[in-house]
Amino acid sequence: MDKSQFALVLHDIAPETWPDYQPFVESIDRLGERLGQRIPMTWLVVPDFHGRGKCRDSELLRRVLDDRLARGDELTLHGYFHRDDAPAPRSLRDFYMRRIYTWEGEFYTLDQDRAGALLDEGMAQFDACGWPHGGFVAPAWLMSEGTRKALQQRPFTYTSDLQHLYRLPSLAPLDAPSIVWSARSAWRRGMSRVVSALQYRRFQHAQLLRLALHPVDMRHRASHDYWLHLVEHLLEMGRQPLTKQTWLDQAAPDLAPDNLAGSANKDRSAA
Repeated sequence: MDKSQFALVLHDIAPETWPDYQPFVESIDRLGERLGQRIPMTWLVVPDFHGRGKCRDSELLRRVLDDRLARGDELTLHGYFHRDDAPAPRSLRDFYMRRIYTWEGEFYTLDQDRAGALLDEGMAQFDACGWPHGGFVAPAWLMSEGTRKALQQRPFTYTSDLQHLYRLPSLAPLDAPSIVWSARSAWRRGMSRVVSALQYRRFQHAQLLRLALHPVDMRHRASHDYWLHLVEHLLEMGRQPLTKQTWLDQAAPDLAPDNLAGSANKDRSAA
């Protein structure tokens, strides 16, 4: 691929977070209309966010996501509950990862069976809504070895962490750095502005740059405006907007979902 590109990725999509995102999504659509360019988005959908309501039971969210699919956007499975229900951490590293870095690393400690069960439940809910489930992204990008093995046995096309996309079932990495904010407090938002500027400078020559947005970003003018202006800037710089799956299809044309599904079924039969 000759052109540099970016993916606008909306994390934590659920019935209760759609009102946070709606004004921003409408602003992005208006920006695209003004520039005469469609701006596709990747929506990371949580099937039952914090156990407070399944996506398949929300007529409003289903209509929204059905419409976004029809526009050419991508839906990706993003955990199941998006909360960490594992026993309390016992090591300093785990305490940092599960209590300071995030409280929502749902797939960080899971064994293969439990991870597989949640993946299957998530796929079943997508199926009930008639949605494709090409990719899987773990909450906070944290995955145990058991989660990786479970993913390799199921018909997903990719997973990711903060810096890479990983082709499935091989888990071969492709560079795809992310810019992300922490907007939970005023000092975090101020620090995020500085860090994101450094990230952009560091990653400005990356073939694919991912913009990782979260609902809390939409609740504060500083972070909301930062993302809107960054999208406009990237477009002005000539970066092409596209979904993660579209980029993978271009960057790794050997990915064939039918072949992946066949490989996954073989692995599951052998397990």
